[in-house]
Amino acid sequence: MMLCTLASPARFTLETKKSRFLAQAIAAETAEQALAWLREIADPDATHNCWAYRIGSAYRFSDDAEPGGTAGRPILAAIDSQGFDQVMVVVTRWYGGINLGAGGLARAYGGSAAECLRTAQRRELVATVEAELTCDFALANSVHSLLTTFAAEKLAESFDEHGLRLRLRLPASMYAGLAERLRDISRGAAFLKVIEAAGA
Repeated sequence: MMLCTLASPARFTLETKKSRFLAQAIAAETAEQALAWLREIADPDATHNCWAYRIGSAYRFSDDAEPGGTAGRPILAAIDSQGFDQVMVVVTRWYGGINLGAGGLARAYGGSAAECLRTAQRRELVATVEAELTCDFALANSVHSLLTTFAAEKLAESFDEHGLRLRLRLPASMYAGLAERLRDISRGAAFLKVIEAAGA
C-alpha cells in the first residue's frame, strides 16, 4: 500500500450517548510539530484530549485519563489501518453524563478518528534520498540540465579545487537512473553517493 499523509487539515464530529467527540488531524513531519499542534488545539474545558501520531517508525499515543487502551491506541490503529504516515490525530471529548464503557469508548475514539481520516484529502508520500554529486567544472551545465529530468531538488551548491559539489534531494526511484546518466556523460568522472534516505 502506498503511504499517504494529509493534503490539508481534517475534522469530524461524532455524538454518542450525549458525549461529543471532535476528531482533528494534520500532517506532521516531526514529533515536535505534532505535539506543538496538540498544545495549540487541546481544549482545556473538554473532558479529555486524546491523541496519537505516526511518523515513520516513531509513534506515540495518549488516553489522557480515559481507561487504558480505550482512546490513544484505537486512534493510532485508525491511522495505521488507512495507510497514513506523518499524521497526528487529536480526538477531544466532552462528557455527556452517560458512561460508554471500554468498548464504547474504543469505538467512539477509533471510529471518529477513522472517519476523520477517511474523508480527508490525501497526498502520497514519496520516498526520497539525499545525495552528494561531485563533478568537474566542465560538466556543470550538463549536470544541471539532468536535475529537472530526474526530479532532483538542489539543496546546496559549492565549488572547490576539484570542481562542482551539489547536495540533492530526489525520489528514491530516480536515484539509479541519475547515477547511470552521470556515468554516461562523464565517462565515470562524476560521482553520486547517498547521504541519507528520507520520507515515505
